[in-house]
Amino acid sequence: MAKKIAKKKKPLKARTIKLVPPLSDKAVAALKAGDRVLICGKIYAARDSAHKIFGKQPPFEPEGAILYYASPTPARKGFAIGSIGPTTATRMDPFTPDLLKVGVKITIGKGRRSDAVKKAMKKHNAAYLVVPGGAAAALSKHVRRSTVLAYPDLGPEAVLELDVMNFPAIVAIDSKGNDLFEEGRKTYEK
Repeated sequence: MAKKIAKKKKPLKARTIKLVPPLSDKAVAALKAGDRVLICGKIYAARDSAHKIFGKQPPFEPEGAILYYASPTPARKGFAIGSIGPTTATRMDPFTPDLLKVGVKITIGKGRRSDAVKKAMKKHNAAYLVVPGGAAAALSKHVRRSTVLAYPDLGPEAVLELDVMNFPAIVAIDSKGNDLFEEGRKTYEK
């Protein structure tokens, strides 16, 4: 008796897209889960402590903004910033729907997002990008300038304005709700 061989799913064809904030709805809607992106321009970094203070109103213009969940180590000589890896995004989930509502278009972190955040992303045409946590030192090479924007008393968790060049990330969840974490789970649990 011949065994039936399961068809393998074709791997996603990843595109590389350059993003320059502030982002338009059209630019965000064009992103697909699995796309690679290179970000050039101004992004903002903030973690849990800052989110608890600013809540629904960030200390930067949210319209079209990119918000990176990270806090850096001290900069080495000749660098704008130290290692700047992502933190777990779910810790910011309670704040994210309100920030998407006021115009933030992309968040960057690591790990999955809650259903409430995914629903808000679809409603407000936003996306979620990931960067690997082990790449923190390499990511610092893409930061040309770092300025404390708010809450300097929080030290490394202060809100930062970063000027980045070709900052790499991957679209994990697009504005239509396609989710790499879910797709990967479905593919490999068979």
